[in-house]
Amino acid sequence: MELRVLRYFLAVAKEQSFTRAAEQLHITQPTLSRQLAALEEELGSVLFNRSGRNITLTEEGLLLKRRALEIIDLQEKIIDEFKGNEEEVEGVITIGCGEFAAVEILAQICKEYKKRYPLVQIALHTGTADMILEMMNKGLIDIGLFLEPISTEDLEYIRFQDSDQWVISMRADDPLAKKEVITKEDLLRIPLILPERYSVQSEIANWFGKDFEKLNIAFISNLGTNAGVMAIHGLGYPVSIQGAIRYWREDLLVQRKLYPEVKANTIMAWRRNLPQSKAIRLFIDEINAFQA
Repeated sequence: MELRVLRYFLAVAKEQSFTRAAEQLHITQPTLSRQLAALEEELGSVLFNRSGRNITLTEEGLLLKRRALEIIDLQEKIIDEFKGNEEEVEGVITIGCGEFAAVEILAQICKEYKKRYPLVQIALHTGTADMILEMMNKGLIDIGLFLEPISTEDLEYIRFQDSDQWVISMRADDPLAKKEVITKEDLLRIPLILPERYSVQSEIANWFGKDFEKLNIAFISNLGTNAGVMAIHGLGYPVSIQGAIRYWREDLLVQRKLYPEVKANTIMAWRRNLPQSKAIRLFIDEINAFQA
């Protein structure tokens, strides 16, 4: 299977037409059809539904599309990494993170790094810890910023102790906004929005104790921004770390700390015993220097 043919396949999947894809690729339509017919034969699977006006993907085609995108992305990362072996440091560092207050720390590290190596591009991916970790295992993300608890098996990491605070968010005109802190009793009768990760839910359950079963859980959300939108519309109260919501306009959404206070650690991690480009190695040095 050649990368060139995978790019042909992705072009057809995007254009939903062999003719339009051939035009985009600057090859003839019969040539494109022959190449993809050979790909189907090699895989032993039908990749396209050809019955309608537009070409659509079969289930096998959808699976190949996901894998092809990962392969092409990985190829581009390899090319970028080897650019970093030249005298001037170049390339791309891909960083995955959630919506944490510790992103402030990441920003400071990136600021110092970019002063030294301005030709390096930093790509940020925002997502859940599970998604970021999966992408790291596939080699698609170099550095991950995670909220604990998270499995650190096969990872090297730096921990930022008490780098975030658990809060509840609410509309600025909500009666609870008049309080300085929010207690368990305040939360037992109102609709709550909890994080999606089970390990994080367990941390919340430990804080509530036996009262956890009494909660009215209206929504589960994997990222805080969408939970904030639900809160603005009066649909629930997100229980979360401070994260990105603290940058919202305070006339729309405010945060109050939980009491008793709950703090959270975050870690910045990379794969252990994995060959890294020069650009990534220097970024890891910057992480360690910041912690020191």
